[in-house]
Amino acid sequence: MYSLGIDIGGTKIAAGIYDENHVLIHREQVSTPTSATAIDAQLASMYRAAKAEVGKIEAIGISAAGNVGSDRRTMLFSANIAAWVNYPLADRLSALIDNEVPVIVENDANSAGWGEYIAGAGKGSTNMVMLTVGTGLGGAFVLDNKLYRGSFGMAAEVGHLPMVPDGETCGCGLRGCAEKYISGTALERFARAAVRRNPQKGARLLELAGGDIDAIRGEMVSQAATEGDELGLYAFNKIGEWLGRTMAAIAAVLDPDRFVIGGGVVSIGDILLTPARKNYVRFLQAAAYRPHAEILTASAGNDAGMMGVADLALRETVELDEPSRQGKKSKDSKESDKDAKKDAHHTKHSKK
Repeated sequence: MYSLGIDIGGTKIAAGIYDENHVLIHREQVSTPTSATAIDAQLASMYRAAKAEVGKIEAIGISAAGNVGSDRRTMLFSANIAAWVNYPLADRLSALIDNEVPVIVENDANSAGWGEYIAGAGKGSTNMVMLTVGTGLGGAFVLDNKLYRGSFGMAAEVGHLPMVPDGETCGCGLRGCAEKYISGTALERFARAAVRRNPQKGARLLELAGGDIDAIRGEMVSQAATEGDELGLYAFNKIGEWLGRTMAAIAAVLDPDRFVIGGGVVSIGDILLTPARKNYVRFLQAAAYRPHAEILTASAGNDAGMMGVADLALRETVELDEPSRQGKKSKDSKESDKDAKKDAHHTKHSKK
């Protein structure tokens, strides 16, 4: 069985055909069109190409950044595509492909989290929390081996946990959200503030930025930290501290057995994860008397979301078939019971 996973990003759309064992059969990538209708047409084209490649596609899963409705068919809002406001993305694609196969839509963080759970660092976990540290902070929850979406499809928006009263203003309009302290933009802000306070210690960062504090970027902070620069390490220590605090807060509610940390900022490894692990224990309720969750780096790769949503689509299709299969099994079982009773009745009378 084959399913098609499509990952819609702000600049590119990637599509991959996967079998039921999560093996990638074929991959295609194009630039993201500028209009919603052009995106719909591109998705339909990718489906037809995938169908021509393997003969039959059982289901299509679409991963996209933004808020996805609980129906898993509607984009409630997306910062990337202006027209995606209560936009029936799955219905639009289904109409273009004559409803040939089921289509589901999933948030990109949920898709990546599921990809890590089935084939990455989350494999073998029962209750996993995925955190993606990039431009912002994303999340996904797998609880009791199932992706948790919440009542309205809005669960795991961990980037908007209110961590600091009256803190930094977030792009969402609130203040003190977690992603203002755990993200690539937070890393840059911490580094710039540290250099302004102590320009002498910030000599290396200033050198990398051409002498302009406002030009300090995340990759410069990473380079300086890797070289052992004091302020570069300080900036990573700050977002690591907040990452640990946030994991402890999540653990107080969900009690996961594993945290999987992904996103571009995590590529620096233990420079971020060591302070994160330390502060997770520091702020964990009853830390001395309870098991601690593992904290691992994501390992499923850049296509985790595409693979994850392909698998979710296939699983949903199989689940839709289950009731009829169970019904048939139940009917067959009843018929078998009747036949068995008839045989027993005939056997009893023949002995007489």
